[in-house]
Amino acid sequence: MSFVIAMPEMVETTATSLAGIGSTISAANAVAAARTTKVLAAGADEVSAAIAGVFGTHGQEFQALSAQAVAFHDQFVKALNSGAGAYAGAEAANASPLQMLQQDVLGVINAPTEMLVGRPLIGNGADGQTVNGVGQPGKPGGILWGSGGNGGNGTNPGAPGGAGGRAGLIGNGGIGGQGGAGGPGGAGGRGGWLLGAGGAGGAGGIATAVGGTGGAGGAGGSASLLGHGGAGGAGGIATGTNGIGGMGGHGGAGGRLHGSGGTGGLGGDATGTGGHGGRGGDAGTAGIFGNGGLGGQGGTAFLGTGGDGGSSGNSGIIGDGGTGGNGGAGLIGGRGGDGGSSGIFGRGGDGGNAGTGAAPASGGNGGNAVLIGNGGNGGNGSAGGPGGHAGFAGPLGHSGINGAP
Repeated sequence: MSFVIAMPEMVETTATSLAGIGSTISAANAVAAARTTKVLAAGADEVSAAIAGVFGTHGQEFQALSAQAVAFHDQFVKALNSGAGAYAGAEAANASPLQMLQQDVLGVINAPTEMLVGRPLIGNGADGQTVNGVGQPGKPGGILWGSGGNGGNGTNPGAPGGAGGRAGLIGNGGIGGQGGAGGPGGAGGRGGWLLGAGGAGGAGGIATAVGGTGGAGGAGGSASLLGHGGAGGAGGIATGTNGIGGMGGHGGAGGRLHGSGGTGGLGGDATGTGGHGGRGGDAGTAGIFGNGGLGGQGGTAFLGTGGDGGSSGNSGIIGDGGTGGNGGAGLIGGRGGDGGSSGIFGRGGDGGNAGTGAAPASGGNGGNAVLIGNGGNGGNGSAGGPGGHAGFAGPLGHSGINGAP
């Protein structure tokens, strides 16, 4: 038994292209018709007239043949369009019953667990809504398979974003919702018990009032056994005078067996006079196999003090330490974050560089190695500030390099 596979979209595209080709050829034939069907004789003698007649007759026959080809071409294009429509109609007719059957089967499978524990056996959790300006948490994913729902966004001033829903056995955690003005972002949901990444934390809300503080970013969700930790949410920016940027959220921990820690969230910028950039989020710790997460970068303060970079996460038994976050720029730059320590096998993470500014700021220290591996390099200072100390090497390795002032 043979099978035929058709893609209606490609058939429709082909028909459109063929129609365009036919229009181009017809236009060219119309331009050539006047010059090829009525050829002027080179002279007044009978020979010249006979030659002109032969060429003119040939041109007329060519135009007649071209007209037949155009008619065939139009019929072929119409047939292609009709076939594409028939295939598309058949797909639509078959899709609806299959979808209904799928929903019916999932309904039968999920009904007992939803009645007993309030969550499906298979399927993603529903996203959280916004109720009275407050973000609601996302629903958990299915017990066997399914990712958690995303948290709802906060809309009232200071209202938090909803937390992301946790996953089931296999699935990713939901993403945290964004906070309202100056409100914290929701935490990311936990990854699946067996396999799945943690959800990213939600961003903190923007602060617009004088002296206001941007909302803190939500923490990234942790992985369980196999999977990477979720990234921390970015801190909210502060746009008012003397505002303070929100702190970036901490990265989630990697899976206990394998997985890297999540990256710390960015600190919020402060645009007002005298503002402080938010501190970068600390990174998550890795599992047995995995690297430490990167520290978040400190927020920028255009007329104030930049935020410090976040510390990086430590690695698992086998893996490298994460790199510290860079300090935020400002009149006074923020300090660079420290690098994370390595596992038994691995390299220490580098320290983050200090943020640029007019006053001295120090770089972050490099992370240490444990057994086999090199220490991390220290981050560079700014405006004459000291560089970070190099990380110590393991017994089988070399120490890092101190950061430059």
